[in-house]
This record gives sequence, C-alpha cells and structure tokens, in this order.
Amino acid sequence: MNAVSQTKRTLQVGLLSLIATALLALLFYTPVWWVSLTAPNYPEEAFPDGVRIHFHMNGVFNGCRKVEKEEIREEIALDCVHEMDTINHYVGMYPIAAGGVVERAFSPFLVSILGVMLIGFACSRPRPRMLIMGLAFAGISGWMYLTFYTEGGLAYHDGGYVEALVTALDQEAGAEESRELDAGQALIARLKASLAASGEEASEPEADAAAGKSEKQRLIDNLRVTFRKDQERRPQAERLEWEGSASQILGWHYEKSLGRYFNNPQEIRPMVAKMTFAGHAVFWGLIAAMCLLVYGARRNGGPLYWLMVLVPLALPLFFIIDYSAWLWWYGHSLNQMGAFTVKPFMPTVFGDGKVAQFATHSYPYKGFGLMLASSLLLAVAALIRRKQFRNEHE
Repeated sequence: MNAVSQTKRTLQVGLLSLIATALLALLFYTPVWWVSLTAPNYPEEAFPDGVRIHFHMNGVFNGCRKVEKEEIREEIALDCVHEMDTINHYVGMYPIAAGGVVERAFSPFLVSILGVMLIGFACSRPRPRMLIMGLAFAGISGWMYLTFYTEGGLAYHDGGYVEALVTALDQEAGAEESRELDAGQALIARLKASLAASGEEASEPEADAAAGKSEKQRLIDNLRVTFRKDQERRPQAERLEWEGSASQILGWHYEKSLGRYFNNPQEIRPMVAKMTFAGHAVFWGLIAAMCLLVYGARRNGGPLYWLMVLVPLALPLFFIIDYSAWLWWYGHSLNQMGAFTVKPFMPTVFGDGKVAQFATHSYPYKGFGLMLASSLLLAVAALIRRKQFRNEHE
C-alpha cells in the first residue's frame, strides 16, 4: 500500500478518535440514565415525570421539573433525589448517595484517562505516542494526587461532584412527626429544618458573591461547616480536623449517607472502612494502569496497544455492569431498621417494574446515546487501524 493511502487512514483514525474524545468530554456533563417512581399519591398534575432522578458520571441529580400551572405554583422544582431517598428508606434501602462512591469520586480522572488513551491510539508513531501519553498521564497523576491527598484538595475536583455531595447532605432524616405529612409538606418541613440548622456559619450566596467566592468554593465551605458540626457530636477521641482532601470527604460522606436514616454504627463502620480502602486501591491502581499503558505505547500492535481503544469502546458495557451491580447492592443490602420488611430484590435495570404500590421506570438517557455513538466511531477507527497495520506488514 502506498504512503498516500496510509496517511489517509491515519487521518481517518485520528479524526474518528478525536470526535469520540469530544463525545466523552460532553458525556461527562450529560445525564446518562434516568429512574422514576410513580404512584397514586404522586399525581401526574403535580409530578408530571413522577419522582425522577438523573444519573451522571459524577453524581445523581434532580430530574424533576418545576410545575407551573394555575392550581400549582412552585418557586423551585421539587428535589426528587431527596424525595426518592425518603421513599426508599421505608423499606430499608440506603440513600442514593451511598452507591457508586468511588466511581463518582474518580470520574473526572477516569474520563481524562480515557481521552488520553484515545489520543495515544490516534497517534501512529510509537515515540511521539509515548511522549504525549507520558506527559498527559503525569499531569493527571499530579492532579489526582493533589485532589485526593492534599489539604484543600477538594477544590481541584469537579464542581458537579461537589454539588452532588452537598445536595446529598442538605437534608437530614425527617423527624417522626413529619412522616404523617404528605410528600410536599414533609419536604418543606425538612428544608426549613435544614436552613435553621445551618446557623450563621452557613455560606450565604450573596455574601459569598460579594467576597468573590466561586460557587464551588461556597459549596466546599458548606461541606466544611457540616463536617465540623458532625465532629462536635462525636466523642473527643474520634474527632477529626478538617483537611478538605477528597479521600477524607469520600469516607466521611459515605458514613453520613449510610447513617442518614439508620443509626447503627456497628454495621456502618465496617462498610466505611471497606469503601475507604477501595478509594486508596483505585488511586494506586489507576497510577499503575497509566504506567502500563505508557509501556504498551512503545510499539504498534499488541494487547496493551489495543486496550487504548477497546476500553473506551466498551464504556457502555462497563456502565451497565456497574449500574446493575449497584442496583443489586441496594436491593440486597436492606437495613433492618426500615419501617417495612421486604425480601431482598433486584431493582429494575431497564424498563418498567413494580415495588409495593410504586411503579418503577429505568431507561437510558442522552449521555448513554453519546456513549454508544462514541463506541461506534471507535469500532470503525479500530477496524481501519487494524487494516492499516496489516497492510504495513505485507
């Protein structure tokens, strides 16, 4: 094959890989999956989409829209993440923030690593590829270390992730008397209690804006206030000083999420220890993986080289496996302190289901479409590159 044809294929692979990389970047800010609960006590007039939540790479966010009708006027949309947590805890399910803890914490680094892998795959020459990937992975490793282990490291994290952390802690478990209220009244009561509990230390948006604080810094300040108040309630020997590193927040936030409705430390603390260990293991595992990929970039072809495209290509499959595994965990890790006792079950992964009087709906969303589009482009790029390598050796 002549040099012109080889150059053409190199450009084709490069273009397809760059488009797929752009789709991955867009995917990070796009909801991947949505879940909704509908029931007679959540009428369509007030809940047009039911109690709906959106799963992103970096967190779980509200999927409910603000209702604007003559008979219903809302200042802000109902927070359906909290509403769903309230519903689920009656059967002993842990809050949504208790799932995908490590995945969400490392999501910006994972997406960045995938992007570098695709850029490396697009480069057909080993030496420039090793240089590009080595420098990029060194930068990601430094960013990851600053975020995960240094004081104030949370400031280097993604703003959406920080927002999801604050949202998950913005509401304490409802008091016994609030259980007698309907869904809307209970939410208002909890919001009022949350505002009252924040006190003077809580960060006010107008004051922070005047002081030049970013939205992310304001959210981190709120996390710090919540962390310190939580430590004040603990025995002196167990209190920790605020560091603001992502590793500290990961363990603490997971413990707070698990214990929001179920105050049984004997069960929760071992779970927190395992998740904290998993966070450290993933950190060093990613460092090792990046080193291995740079080593594999030294030549064209071989298993390590093809991993650069096969791993990003299989992202939709990885998401489905991880999502299904966490749903299984939710349905098989029911806390005995729930108001109702139900048998362990597998929540609906795809389609419609039913739990008690609730109909469940679980479907892919825009981000999953971006995943599939990226995978399709990468599959074509991989075939072109494979044919290119074969012709080079003929």
